[in-house]
Amino acid sequence: MAAGAADRRDPEPGPAGEKRILCVGLVCLDIISVVEAYPAEDSDTRCVSQRWQRGGNASNSCTVLALLGAPCAFMGSLAPGLAADFVLADLRRYGVDVGLAVPQAGGRLPASVVIASASRGTRTILHAHGNLPEVTARDFERVDLSQYKWIHWEVFISKDVAQHFGYRSAPEALRGLRSRVQPGATLICAWAEAGADAVGPGGELVHSDAFPPETLVDTLGAGDTFNAAVIFALSAGRSLQDALTFGCQIAGRKCGIQGFDGIV
Repeated sequence: MAAGAADRRDPEPGPAGEKRILCVGLVCLDIISVVEAYPAEDSDTRCVSQRWQRGGNASNSCTVLALLGAPCAFMGSLAPGLAADFVLADLRRYGVDVGLAVPQAGGRLPASVVIASASRGTRTILHAHGNLPEVTARDFERVDLSQYKWIHWEVFISKDVAQHFGYRSAPEALRGLRSRVQPGATLICAWAEAGADAVGPGGELVHSDAFPPETLVDTLGAGDTFNAAVIFALSAGRSLQDALTFGCQIAGRKCGIQGFDGIV
């Protein structure tokens, strides 16, 4: 295990004592093959390019928060090995605090094989969990909550989850799922090119159109980018409408570039 992950510690506050945003969840290794067009089954296709990239929902959101200038920290399970060393080093490169990473003796770091179509801007993901144990409540009990102004788990409703429940639009999903959360909660659902919608604590529905790039380049991590940008705005005290619009804007920029560098 790389130095720093095994030595658990509570992070120091951010610049000028600013509290951090903590993202709890997955970090994995993405092996991304860019092809001109998605290959046919049982074919042999030459890649335009191939790269390793740190991935995972919580990990990607940390990257975007760091690029937006928010002090942030990552908490999630890590397996020993070279892949874990790679993702830890990359988190640190963006200034993300990894003091709450949870080292695991068993399992492997999750990995995703991603086929990215250059002509369509789509990404197809094959994910291997690696049998890595999840972060437990006991792990979380050791966190000094006073260090953080926002803790992100899975709050947002994805288009995939909404469609799994049979909903055909973001407003329909919000109306259908609102009864499942506590009164006064905020629900947010992004719907790709249809933009995003949210229901505030008082039940008001707000909407933002999408902001697609001139050329669709890379949609991998666009949802994580949207989540991070919305969290960034809400944690700074901006309105739900402003946060939703900001999230769509930043996610649109991300879709126009490879990776995350350059979204701001």
